[in-house]
Amino acid sequence: MNPGKLYLIPTPLGDNEPAEVLPQAVLDCACKLQCFVVEELRTARRCLSRYGMRGHIDELELHVLNEHTTPAEVETMLSLFDGRDVGLLSEAGLPAVADPGAALVALCHRHNIQVVPLTGPSSLMLALMASGLNGQSFAFRGYIPAKTEERRNAIKALEKQSRTLNQSQILIETPYRNDALLADLLQGLSPATRLCIAADLTLPTQYIRTDTIEGWRKASPVVGKRPCVFILLA
Repeated sequence: MNPGKLYLIPTPLGDNEPAEVLPQAVLDCACKLQCFVVEELRTARRCLSRYGMRGHIDELELHVLNEHTTPAEVETMLSLFDGRDVGLLSEAGLPAVADPGAALVALCHRHNIQVVPLTGPSSLMLALMASGLNGQSFAFRGYIPAKTEERRNAIKALEKQSRTLNQSQILIETPYRNDALLADLLQGLSPATRLCIAADLTLPTQYIRTDTIEGWRKASPVVGKRPCVFILLA
């Protein structure tokens, strides 16, 4: 087999025009590919159409890799690289970061297939940049437990680690659970702990603010069902 390359193709974080957040070279690269591994077919078609492939979407070969894809199914994707390049698309932001596409990247490394990351927006790094919190020592914790008691215990543990290491702790949540997570953060964290709320990054409705937990309690914030990153530093 003469393997192609795997291109990690970023996507906008919302309904931005692609050119607002992606270099033209990324759009050009995507438009040269004919085979893609995507998280969801409908949104992938819409995304690629906006990248400049409108009118040619039906000519593309799209394969789904999501949270339901088994390791055995990922292994079968090795055949996609026989003599051609493949693009990996996430639903939003950077592929393979808090994203099931990481399994395909791992497959490529196991089989010496070159992986090419392309430049695009990362909600995690944008939030950290804008937070004013520790950008030299930080940890991405992803999704913490959804069950209330487990989530509250996890928040306490993260605050303890943040205080011990002087380390920013970065969290994300499914949008419909944002306010439940925020309520537990405000209830469970110490008054002096700082919290950044960064929602709708890169969009006209972007909201970024860092305050102490004591300050947030006075403000009674509501995030709602929109993409959001939470960063705490004790």
